[in-house]
Amino acid sequence: MTSKNILIFGCHGQDGSLLSKLLLEEGYRVVGLSRNGRYTSENHIKLGIEKDVELEEGSISNYKTVSSIIEKYKPVSIYNLAGQSSVGKSYSHPDETIQSIINGTLNILEATKKLMYPGRIFFAGSSEMFGEIKTKADLSHIQQPTSPYAIAKQASFNLVKIYRQLYNHNCVTGILFNHESRLRKKTFVSQKIIQAAKEISINKNHRLTMGNIEILRDWGWAEEYVKAMQIITEAKKPKDQIICTGKACSLRLFIEKVFSKFDLDWQKYIQIDKKLYRPSDILRSCGDPTQLYKDHLWKAKIDIEQIIDRMIDS
Repeated sequence: MTSKNILIFGCHGQDGSLLSKLLLEEGYRVVGLSRNGRYTSENHIKLGIEKDVELEEGSISNYKTVSSIIEKYKPVSIYNLAGQSSVGKSYSHPDETIQSIINGTLNILEATKKLMYPGRIFFAGSSEMFGEIKTKADLSHIQQPTSPYAIAKQASFNLVKIYRQLYNHNCVTGILFNHESRLRKKTFVSQKIIQAAKEISINKNHRLTMGNIEILRDWGWAEEYVKAMQIITEAKKPKDQIICTGKACSLRLFIEKVFSKFDLDWQKYIQIDKKLYRPSDILRSCGDPTQLYKDHLWKAKIDIEQIIDRMIDS
């Protein structure tokens, strides 16, 4: 394909915005799908790309919309980063979660099959579909999803694999472990902790209530991860990959590191409420990035200390 067009579903989110910026810098024409028409997102403004990403109005849950936009732009690559992305919200809105993730994936796969689309397609998977991970998860690790969100991501992953095997689709899933950036919304736990520490540094009466802080997560830097997405998508042979650091860090240590940046003793200001514990909470999640390094020499370089520094600076 000679097209320089790239189509990104979910172009307004953290990953979609960072990926848009990366691809624009490389000379691609980036087209995004927005449910709000010509809506300019705060993320695009922060990155200075609000005038550069072209927007089409519509929903990924609408097959006709998906098919028509692919046919119109004939993109060299399609990235699907869309869908309801909160694990917590998926319990209260399972219908929205299932529809936006599974139906969105199926619409793209079916539309590209019928259009005989020759380009590459990337789907964002999630470490959540593995559930509890005692060691490090590679692609062969048992999948034990514990939330509607995780179930939807697992179904999407399997659909992509089926279309690749049955129809020779150039489609892959990048299974993403936790990753942060300066664009991370304040509803995410990492930002809640950082914002609380900033507030407490000014007002010592402020407190932050948390649930289980003993959980461990594999935290990476989103700007590195979107580059990995591009590498996986443009590879000669379509192959699913794990995108992670391979290092687990507890939420307790994350809190300790953040508060220490403000010379604060976190134990004075963090209140633990066991009512916030979830029976389905994944206690440990860590990935194995070995295959991605073997295939493409990609590995995460930004460690947890640098992640926290960059998020605080923002």
